Amino acid sequence: MLTAEKPDIRNLSLDEIQIFFTQNNEKPFRARQLYEWLWKKAAGSFDQMTNLSKPIREKLIENFTFHTAKPDKIVKSSDGTIKILFRLFDDNQVEGVLIPSKNRVTACISSQVGCALGCKFCATGQLGFTRNLHLGEIFDQVTTMARLAVENYQTSLSHIVYMGMGEPLLNYTNVLKSIEMITSANGLGMSPQRITVSTVGLPKMIKQLADDGVKFNLALSLHFADNMKRSAFMPINIQNTIPQITEALKYYHSKTGDRLSIEYILFNNRNDSLSDARLLAEFCRNFPVKVNIIEYNMVKNTDFQKTDEAKQTAFIEFLENKNMVVNLRRSRGKDIAAACGQLAGESVE
Repeated sequence: MLTAEKPDIRNLSLDEIQIFFTQNNEKPFRARQLYEWLWKKAAGSFDQMTNLSKPIREKLIENFTFHTAKPDKIVKSSDGTIKILFRLFDDNQVEGVLIPSKNRVTACISSQVGCALGCKFCATGQLGFTRNLHLGEIFDQVTTMARLAVENYQTSLSHIVYMGMGEPLLNYTNVLKSIEMITSANGLGMSPQRITVSTVGLPKMIKQLADDGVKFNLALSLHFADNMKRSAFMPINIQNTIPQITEALKYYHSKTGDRLSIEYILFNNRNDSLSDARLLAEFCRNFPVKVNIIEYNMVKNTDFQKTDEAKQTAFIEFLENKNMVVNLRRSRGKDIAAACGQLAGESVE
């Protein structure tokens, strides 16, 4: 006879945990203690919850699972970037990247095992989609990288970007719940303004973010401002076109008042001409933005190449002459396949 899998304890709200304790004749304050261990103290097992009696912990083990994302392999780049391979309870793997810079340390975290979107230039897209990450698995990436930031750079984790493996808005509920626990006073207490969620552009879900009144930053991985080109290299654009994305982002800005980030990887002879820059500038006229120009990082089994310095400079100068805010993001962690677009959930050496 098949039995239902025990629920993951971190999928329960405080109210649900209190009901469980009441039903098991335990004092209500024990629920608050447990909740604090889960989110504020970031415990990785019931056994770590030392102010709960052994009988209570045994009861929790009997009734709940505790699915975690555990760091399996850690490797450090020559530029200080750290890549972490996380092993999940079902033996799936995801990667996260810890990126130090002059005045910040950023955790780039994953939201899915693999990705269903199949962007032609991305290593993660070649994997296909396996499953969404659970709330706790997203949270564990952050707490692990917060610890590594202190151990390796002697400073606190300052920023989080949902730009690792997967499309965050296709794991909407768990991503938003994870941000709630990262920012909550009952959790890690980080400011939502230090968190950025990156999407390829799903109009329905962008509007949902606006309606839900989110406080974190939103970034669009655009990469092509020409609709036909974008559909050729990013198949999701066939059903979610640039005009539809534009309309959704206008709605988002009208509801939130926030400035958007536009991510744009420069590919040699694909999207790096001045006419491509002109299309990008026209797209960005629709709402306040800052543009992040990203260097392409080589990915196996693709024929995409990095643009040359002269074209990169001309592209950026064209945008700046339009009074646009433009940042050039140099590649980090290339020597350990930790740079943008290179995450493939593979073992790191």
